[in-house]
Amino acid sequence: MTRLSLSLGFAALAAVTSARAAELPADIKQAGTLKLTVNSTYAPMEYRDPASNELVGLDIDLANELAKRLGGLKIVWSETPFAELIPSLQTKRADFIISGISDRASRRESADFVDYLTTGPQFFVMAESEAKAATDLCGRKVGTTRSTSFPVEIEKWSKLNCEAAGKPAIQYVPGENSIDVRNQLKQGRIDAAVQGSETLPYAQTQEPGKYRIVGEAFAKGYQGIMFRKDDAALREVMTEKLTAMIADGSYKAILDKWGLGANAVTQPMLNAAPQ
Repeated sequence: MTRLSLSLGFAALAAVTSARAAELPADIKQAGTLKLTVNSTYAPMEYRDPASNELVGLDIDLANELAKRLGGLKIVWSETPFAELIPSLQTKRADFIISGISDRASRRESADFVDYLTTGPQFFVMAESEAKAATDLCGRKVGTTRSTSFPVEIEKWSKLNCEAAGKPAIQYVPGENSIDVRNQLKQGRIDAAVQGSETLPYAQTQEPGKYRIVGEAFAKGYQGIMFRKDDAALREVMTEKLTAMIADGSYKAILDKWGLGANAVTQPMLNAAPQ
């Protein structure tokens, strides 16, 4: 057998294996539904529209399009606090999680992430704040959602940019969710806040002139669709459909609709976040 034919053989085998792996699990196909749960406080990723009270957002649109491409599956949505998203996956109350959740190494012990959006923590303040640069926040009270990766990222940034320069450390203040954190900021209980870079443009459009971003995102990461380790078949079929959405432009159209075209990835990535 020639090297070329051997290579083609491996390619054919990989294609067959991939095709088999990309079969929708029988229980989901038979039920005709996907069970998905979200934390609906993270606009524009997922939130309740104030006018209609409907569940809307980038993740909602992506999930609906994926379900449509899986033979028109019906999505049964539920809502839960952010801290309960992972338990919802582990206890099978959700088939997978697509809810503004960051891919983190500490979360990969029992789950895999198909990364689909770039993200990063970013400082912001009230528009009238005297802070001009991120280092102006050294020694200040900075709030963020307790159950995200942001508290650790703030601590790392503070050690490198505040304490290493002989300045006081940032004082981290926990919040329940992004809405709670922004309320603390507006009430003057904290001096600044941190949210994912994907959420701040939307917050600024909803409350024009209220907030000001300070500096660039100070870490890079990815948001991912989270799957149980033993659900490789579901993970593969969703990856296949997401890849097709990127190729035909429908993925980018959804991101552009929510003002996040710059956060696009060129292809789905498995467990790609560095932290």
